[in-house]
Amino acid sequence: MQKEQNNTGLVWFRNNLRVNDNMVLNEAIKQQNHIIAVYCFDPRSFEIGDFGFKKTEKFRAKFLIETVEDLKKNLKSLNIELLVHHEKPELIIPELIKKHGVSAMYLQKEWTAEEQHVLNKVKSAVSKNVEYYEFFDQFLYHPEDIAMSFNQIPQVFTNFRKKVEKYSKVRSSVGIESQKPNTNISNSTQIPTLKDLGFKDFKTHANTAFPFKGGETSAIQRLNNYFFETKKLGFYKKTRNGLVGTDFSSKFSPWLANGSISARTIYWQVKKFEKEHYKNQSTYWLIFELIWRDYFKYISLKHGNTIFKIGGILNKEYEWKTNQALIKQWIEGETRSTFVNANMVELKKTGWMSNRGRQNVASFFAKDLLLDWRIGAAYFESLLIDYDVHSNYGNWMYVAGVGNDPRDRKFNVDTQAERYDANGKFQNLWLQETLF
Repeated sequence: MQKEQNNTGLVWFRNNLRVNDNMVLNEAIKQQNHIIAVYCFDPRSFEIGDFGFKKTEKFRAKFLIETVEDLKKNLKSLNIELLVHHEKPELIIPELIKKHGVSAMYLQKEWTAEEQHVLNKVKSAVSKNVEYYEFFDQFLYHPEDIAMSFNQIPQVFTNFRKKVEKYSKVRSSVGIESQKPNTNISNSTQIPTLKDLGFKDFKTHANTAFPFKGGETSAIQRLNNYFFETKKLGFYKKTRNGLVGTDFSSKFSPWLANGSISARTIYWQVKKFEKEHYKNQSTYWLIFELIWRDYFKYISLKHGNTIFKIGGILNKEYEWKTNQALIKQWIEGETRSTFVNANMVELKKTGWMSNRGRQNVASFFAKDLLLDWRIGAAYFESLLIDYDVHSNYGNWMYVAGVGNDPRDRKFNVDTQAERYDANGKFQNLWLQETLF
């Protein structure tokens, strides 16, 4: 598509809140003379969901506000204005299209139910002469490059991993160019505060394992620190099951979840580290975890909204319970397991939990308490700073025995506590919180 003199493109940011290595933004800049950008804090994202929890609680809300502030600043440096609204997209976007004579809209392709619902509402409200350009841009291995259709995605992760490692290549990162200043745009929009979104302001907990700010700038700082300044990447495989502190794992997941950094950027920086320093099991293992992230995205592409159903992708029937007293004990950290309790208190106080913790508390919820796993998944969705729809529901199905685990394992939380918190440091850190 050639640029025409008066073309104006609208970039609708959703879960791709970055300027670097952003295919959506890059294509808009290549194809259009003028670019405007929009982000909507959709009020539906802060409402109570089906299981009684807010879709987005204060931790992710704060991280999102910081992310959008950073995105606005970074876009401004490219002479692109980010218009920010606290309103439903279907009410804002048609007005912007009309006001600015937009002929094409650019956005990251999403496929789960709520995202599709909102997009359909926008399309219904917009005049028919607007073209839509949607791009898959949240993967390590792009769907066009995996040598499989979505229906052929294997039921077991290892088979998927071996196939993409053998037959696929990770694409290069895309650069970005600044635009000529658009004098026709005045931007008086305001980024909402926590209070605007229905929350009280709060201070980050002193003991959190994730004390970082939202936004692309923070993501890149973290990457540089973890890879090149401290070289902690080189020990990742040994430390990744840690529970206390900021550096036992990369902590990239919150930025990946809202697209402040791309999986490709991380991959190519690992390759740079391997070239400049050394290559070992740890450098590979970080890429291995990015492939797991891809896998859950492909599982949801293959199975659609089945990932939200009680029987999961296996359509398995269990006698799930919805005992409110047991659910409350789990949430409040008042179960028989001090290891589960410590992890749940950490989540409640910080919006963060380690990977090891998540597997244990989810297994305890589904396999010990026999509670409807979707309730646990909805609680995680509400609280976690790094909530990602595909990984969250993929992992919960996996642990609950209705997903991609061929062995249907159950975690022994007592053995796990002895193995990963032998001296009780983690449990003591968080259980003392419940005494006050």
